[in-house]
Amino acid sequence: MGWSLIFNEGKRVARVNTQRAGSTRGGVKQPGGRSLARASAFSMPLAVMLVVLQSGCAVGPDYKQPKGWNPSQWQPNAGATQQGTVAAGRSRLLSVPTQDEPDPAWWSIFHDPELTTLEERLARQNLDVQQATEQFAVSRGQLVLAGAERFPELSAMGSYKRAQYSSKELQRIIDRIGENAAGSGLGDMLSSQSSNVSIPLLNQWQDGLSASWEIDLWGRVRRQYEAAKAYLDASEEERRGILIARQAELASDYVMLRTLQEQLRITTANRDLADGMFKLSTSRYKSGLVSDLDVESARSELERTSGLIPQYEQRIAMQINAINLLMGAPPGGLNAELQQANAIPLLPPNAPLGLPSELARRRPDIREAEAELHAATAEVGQAVADFYPKVTIDASFGMQSFSFRDLGLWSARAWNVGPSITLPIFQGGRLTGQLQMKKASQKAAAVRYRKTVLNAWREVDNALTSYQAEQRRNQNLSAQVTADKRSLELAQSQYRSGLQSYLYVLDTQRRLLQSQTQLADSTGTMSDNLVRLYNALGGGWQNAFPQTALATTAPKTVR
Repeated sequence: MGWSLIFNEGKRVARVNTQRAGSTRGGVKQPGGRSLARASAFSMPLAVMLVVLQSGCAVGPDYKQPKGWNPSQWQPNAGATQQGTVAAGRSRLLSVPTQDEPDPAWWSIFHDPELTTLEERLARQNLDVQQATEQFAVSRGQLVLAGAERFPELSAMGSYKRAQYSSKELQRIIDRIGENAAGSGLGDMLSSQSSNVSIPLLNQWQDGLSASWEIDLWGRVRRQYEAAKAYLDASEEERRGILIARQAELASDYVMLRTLQEQLRITTANRDLADGMFKLSTSRYKSGLVSDLDVESARSELERTSGLIPQYEQRIAMQINAINLLMGAPPGGLNAELQQANAIPLLPPNAPLGLPSELARRRPDIREAEAELHAATAEVGQAVADFYPKVTIDASFGMQSFSFRDLGLWSARAWNVGPSITLPIFQGGRLTGQLQMKKASQKAAAVRYRKTVLNAWREVDNALTSYQAEQRRNQNLSAQVTADKRSLELAQSQYRSGLQSYLYVLDTQRRLLQSQTQLADSTGTMSDNLVRLYNALGGGWQNAFPQTALATTAPKTVR
């Protein structure tokens, strides 16, 4: 605590002042020595107080930032070299991850103008982001409240009171005085006149200033402010995390929308193909070349394929509504923008991911968990400080008078100043229980931080694995679609020549529809996996909240 420094400093100041006050020249004390000696008597406790304020320590543990942790053998492109042998010309990934610094607006990597426009508007329009912004403003207000205790409280007051005090109480007091002074002239006079005494109706006027200040000897107020500042940081990171999550959700929903629209286009094309085969089989049946089995089989396939179209239209409408909700728009608000089909956003040749070691710096959930650990550590110190005496200095100065005319006279002044000390002696275990609770909360926050870091790396590793594996699956599906198209062309040609039955054509047509639908789904999944990878890596790669987002300004006047 440095108490020796405090008292030594006080003695040193007193010694210097005494030497000044009692210094002699030729054995004669200098004039003014008595007044200087009095001044030294006041300066020593003042010096002690100043040194206490300057050297006062904060009890409890000091926060130490956790050391960063990275997997010892983790490489962002490890999966690209372990993909195995697929086929000639298809062993390389369509999109290769790199350690280049990514663009904070990572969605621009898809080169989709509509997606870019939606992402830029999301920060302003999303209701979850707006709610998180207001919650951030609440945390900022709590920081202002915690910081206010570091400064003296100063307030002005004025009052007027018209009061009638009890004359009976005064009479009783005079009677008691007369009884104690019985036998004397004063006692007899008081006893005889007490019944005639009365207190008149009084008007009391008062105004003045009052101040109060807690001397933060043990750092309780400082720890409280430190915890509030850490909670503010956690609230800010929570807001960033919500924005990043909503940006990724919007990109995923947009990719899913374009995927469904592509699958609807494929299904519509296959419906037209089935309709052509139905007309062909009907014509051949009328010519007596085939039986009515071919006609009914072709009709069944046409109806089955047509029945898939309403399902896709329903899913597309629901997907657009999901985007409407993310953008803070009512159902149908973005139909004009999104109903027009567009291509599925494709993977770029190279996907910059940044350095893996910077994951803890980028992920808002890790930074939020770290801020909560900081706050929990500061609250332990605050709980420890509650065991120590609380020193408060109170002061007031003002005017008091029973007459408004006398309120401005200097003789009507009234003032007081002095410290008060509160020492907890018995609290029924409240302080001990509170300290144990805060220590347990600190340990829980430390465990939560470790779990958050491990979960972050798990998400990154899973997202990277999915991102690479789906590309290899997409290559296989692309080759399958090419083969199915060729098979259908051959089957149709042989059916027209009478070399194959329609059942063979029907089976080939169904395989093509299935493989085309799976390929479109895989293409969308590849882009969605890259979105999830960017989300797992920390999203925006920036510490500051975007200026385009709704933000609450700080209060300009602090009271």
